[in-house]
Amino acid sequence: MMKPDRALWSAVSLILVAVLVPTASILYFMNEAINNQRDIANQKVAEVYRGQLRTGLERLEAGWEARAAEIDRTYGRPDARFKRVSTELHLADAIFVLGEDGTPVYPSAPPSPQPEPRAGFADWQAAVKLEAAGNLPQAAAAWGQIADHALYPDIAGRALQAQIRCLAQSDRLGALRLIDKFRRGPFLHSRDRQGRSIAADEALLALRLLPAGDPRRLEAASLLHKSVADYDFDMPSYQRLFLMDELRAMKLGAGTDEFPTYDAERLAAQYLETVQVRAGETSLRRSQLPAVWRLTTPGGVVALYRDDTATAMMPLGQIVRSIDLRDEANATFGISPPGQGGVHDIVLTAAKWLPGWQISLDLAKPRVPAEVANRQRAAYLWVGLLVIGTLAATGLIAGQMFLRQARLTRLKTDLVATVSHELKTPLAGMRLLVDTLLDDPGSDPVKTREYLQLIARENARLSRLIDNFLTFSRMERNRAQFEMTRTRAESVVQATVDSVGERYALEVSVAPDLPPIQADEDAVVTVLLNLLDNAYKYSAEPRRIELSAYAEDGRCCFAVTDNGIGIPARQQRKIFRRFYQVERHLTRRPGGVGLGLSIVEFIVKAHGGTVRVESAPGSGSRFAVALPVAGA
Repeated sequence: MMKPDRALWSAVSLILVAVLVPTASILYFMNEAINNQRDIANQKVAEVYRGQLRTGLERLEAGWEARAAEIDRTYGRPDARFKRVSTELHLADAIFVLGEDGTPVYPSAPPSPQPEPRAGFADWQAAVKLEAAGNLPQAAAAWGQIADHALYPDIAGRALQAQIRCLAQSDRLGALRLIDKFRRGPFLHSRDRQGRSIAADEALLALRLLPAGDPRRLEAASLLHKSVADYDFDMPSYQRLFLMDELRAMKLGAGTDEFPTYDAERLAAQYLETVQVRAGETSLRRSQLPAVWRLTTPGGVVALYRDDTATAMMPLGQIVRSIDLRDEANATFGISPPGQGGVHDIVLTAAKWLPGWQISLDLAKPRVPAEVANRQRAAYLWVGLLVIGTLAATGLIAGQMFLRQARLTRLKTDLVATVSHELKTPLAGMRLLVDTLLDDPGSDPVKTREYLQLIARENARLSRLIDNFLTFSRMERNRAQFEMTRTRAESVVQATVDSVGERYALEVSVAPDLPPIQADEDAVVTVLLNLLDNAYKYSAEPRRIELSAYAEDGRCCFAVTDNGIGIPARQQRKIFRRFYQVERHLTRRPGGVGLGLSIVEFIVKAHGGTVRVESAPGSGSRFAVALPVAGA
């Protein structure tokens, strides 16, 4: 004969198969029909969107064409155009203004030093020899004579620079006085043999000669910062970037280390170190410098864009809003650089100004444009839902019936096994004690009394087990009845203490003038005895168990507190279930059937009260029962 559990699960399995197979078949055919409708919708919507995206792509390329034209329309000297395009108009991260020969005018790489035209003159040679010999005062005087009588500003500036160089090693104050000449007059615009501004270099030298605490140092830094940041002051890009780095490194404050064009100058310098700058095709293309794009304008300007800048200059949102797109909420648009397009529903590739760039569209939930397709899809859906709902309801009803029967069968089996085990233990203990007394008729009275006390304890335990089983039986049949009378909390506590007797030490605390409660006194005593038994069972020596009664929030409360093993938070919601016990590896004294707390909750709820637990592993537990007062 097949076992009940096996027969039950076989029947449940057959019901599941009978429901799931038709349901799966219906869902499959519905999915196929919906997919077909979606494919048709995609094709029709794609045709509508493709033309619109082509218009958007043309506007995107027109925007870059307009940007290139605006760069060409910038006016001024090459260095002033560099500043205007990169920091004022934000048309590019950096630009190179090319000359007629196609080489960069600004920014540009340092040229080779030009020959010194006065190198063959006797006075120049004499000054060089004096400086090389270390005769710095006489060398400074010789350079000063040349500077005073030179006819050309550049030669005079280079001679004065050499004079300051000699004095800086022997007469620092004298060198600082001479540096002031470069702030005005013909020396202001003098150049060295590489075309660099001598005045700017000497201003940097003055910063280095002034001591750290000298207030003139910040003033000198501000003047140098003004010259470097002024793109109307003729200065080659490589010298300007060098002076920016020096001022940033000094960190003198007052804005002397801040340059709006620094990032643009640094990007241009990195590009010059890596790539040979020359005019190219008028389109946005990747450069040989990683993560940098280049665009050559028709006017001969090479504009540079970092990856994030190039992407930000693709106004996708503006383009999408400007064209007539249907069902925009269900469409996802994107712009991808060359080589990163991926797979999309619709992809268009740019050609002239953005070669390789793609504008894409993905359709998330397209609407079927035909009313017939809508009605057909709705019919599929309603028929499928009706059949699936019928099958599901039938299977659910049958399954609940079988599961209910399974739970009842398992509950009966567990109850019989648990009752047999729990009743066997005290009966076996009493039988052993009685047999021992019968076999030893001459035992002393003390030992006999001790054995009788043990028998009485086991008998009391057996009585409590039987009471719990009877209460549980009444709970299952919903036939539990309580005799509600006006009862005082002190009487309940005293009856509980008398029932415990001398089995274990118990601390009792009862607040004065407690209000009476409307309750079944024996039932409330059963609640407290179950809580005390649990406290004793799950506590180790030395045990400290406290029974207290008090009033709180208009209710009469009883609490049992112990110093036992505690209950983990994740198990505190489960302990009131029938037959549930705390995990065995957490307990020191296994035993019981797991009915005590379920009986406690049943009795307390029947009295209109509540029970709560406060516990933590290793910190003991506190069970509190709150009952309404009489007349509430």
